[in-house]
Amino acid sequence: MRTLPRLLCASLLVATSSVAVGDDYPTKPITLIVPWSAGGGTDAVGRQFAAGLQQELGQPVNVVNRTGGSGVVGHMAMKMARPDGYTLGLGTAEIATYQHIGTADLSYEDFTPIALLNLDYAAFTVNAEAPWQNLEEALADLAESPNEYTVSGSAPGAAYHLSFAGFLDQQGIDPNTVNLVPSEGAAPGLQELAAGGVDIVFSSLPETESMRESDRVRTLAVLSSEREDAFPDIPAAGEVTGDDWSHGSWRGLVGPEGLPEDVTERLLSAAEAVWNSEDFQAFMEGRGFGAVWEGPEGFEAFMAEQDANNASIIDKLGLAQ
Repeated sequence: MRTLPRLLCASLLVATSSVAVGDDYPTKPITLIVPWSAGGGTDAVGRQFAAGLQQELGQPVNVVNRTGGSGVVGHMAMKMARPDGYTLGLGTAEIATYQHIGTADLSYEDFTPIALLNLDYAAFTVNAEAPWQNLEEALADLAESPNEYTVSGSAPGAAYHLSFAGFLDQQGIDPNTVNLVPSEGAAPGLQELAAGGVDIVFSSLPETESMRESDRVRTLAVLSSEREDAFPDIPAAGEVTGDDWSHGSWRGLVGPEGLPEDVTERLLSAAEAVWNSEDFQAFMEGRGFGAVWEGPEGFEAFMAEQDANNASIIDKLGLAQ
């Protein structure tokens, strides 16, 4: 079982609740809120996972897409749900950004962590004709020539933007000296990269695959400590820098704050069985998603670490409101 390094030590404090939950939970259908649109990556993971949970729990698990506000609407619905185990959510990396950017009064502390399911690292991709042959050369140029290079792949403050900027900051490069060209996701950013309009794109590795195969772009590294099993030919940034880096876009099963301990334990047992199933692992591998497992304690520690890192880089980028 693949797990994340313990970046922080944390203990799980499961709050008690006045909500009465019988020992035979669940006795009725469960709603799984997905805070992003149908058809996207988060929706796909949510529906695959919900199907497995339904088998494990013996009750329907219905996916409901609550979209809007860059994920705020869905995450707020998770936060405000009755803590009885019948409304859960597929929380995403944006949980660790909202309060720091000032878009919503939401943080990881508003949720009961059940299990981290997935973590996808940002890829550092350049035009196929770029002069950089490896990440080391690119970082040297970014450090020596501030404000000469551009990067794209998302809107400001999105998960991969923060991961990319945080990585530069870790390497002693002011992230504000690499100019962001906002885009509506990786696809238009990669098109602009191939056309020579920007110098670098950050995105997930699966999003770059078709353009790499057509020799229009080259991925110099994935911003992680170790190579990805699905992409063994792509170097990890940790190989070059010697520094650990475990930040990217992630998804995990959460409930509202105050979920009863017995319900959390029942859901944890079911979630672990689904995550370890051949169906779920084959789905994740087939889509190129990073299947990463952490139970409640590790998931809470991970979110706390992500939150602290994002607070720092959001402030340095001048995105805090």
